Amino acid sequence: MEAKKKPLVSVVIPVHNAAALVPGAVESALAQDVDCQVLVIDDCSEDDLDGAMAPYRDDPRVLYLKNRERSGAAGSRNRGVAAAEGTYIAFLDADDRWRPGKLSLQLEAMARTGAVLCATARQMMRPDGTLTDHTIRVPERIGYRQLLRHNCINCSSVLIRRDVALEFPMGHEDSHEDYIMWLEVVRKYGYACAVDQPLLLYRMSDTGKSGSKLHSAKMTWKVYRYMGFGPVRSCLCFCSYALHGVWKHYLHK
Repeated sequence: MEAKKKPLVSVVIPVHNAAALVPGAVESALAQDVDCQVLVIDDCSEDDLDGAMAPYRDDPRVLYLKNRERSGAAGSRNRGVAAAEGTYIAFLDADDRWRPGKLSLQLEAMARTGAVLCATARQMMRPDGTLTDHTIRVPERIGYRQLLRHNCINCSSVLIRRDVALEFPMGHEDSHEDYIMWLEVVRKYGYACAVDQPLLLYRMSDTGKSGSKLHSAKMTWKVYRYMGFGPVRSCLCFCSYALHGVWKHYLHK
């Protein structure tokens, strides 16, 4: 019997009460021009996520997992990474979308640069799914010091080697758990690369974990503390984060 071919990329989609949105995320992953496995992790949703996932029941490319208890985005992503079969992991939130060709362009960038993690630029999408004219760009090479000053890596844009994702699982749900992971990866491996094209369509929301600016700032402060920084270094990093936030939201319109 011929052995089952393993996917090149496993796409991890954590979901909590987003039944109306997750099919769009799944379809944008399945539409990529590389061999993908899509893992949807239900984090104890209370809406009809089972119904939303029913069309994929017989699709061998889609694996639907259900948490027995709430694990949060970090725990759900970690479960997806552990169950993944691909050489690479791509993270995608249930309310976001990818443009066609995203993963192949990132794989090319990783092969060219030797980076273990790759991000992309993103175009902002309104809550109703209509696109804005606002694109947030990203440097094509991201070093550790640069990343400390500002988290320019959006989680739904990330492609990372699975062995590296297993090495640095997400934790600290009370902070920006993905930011901690990027910092740990770049601190060890030297840099990340990026494709400065808006290959991610990012849905804006005020109700998500990072929706409140004050709450997001508190979580960012915790990131620096969890990274083991003392009060002085944490303050310096936080001041850079705050100044960039002012520039981003008030000056760069």
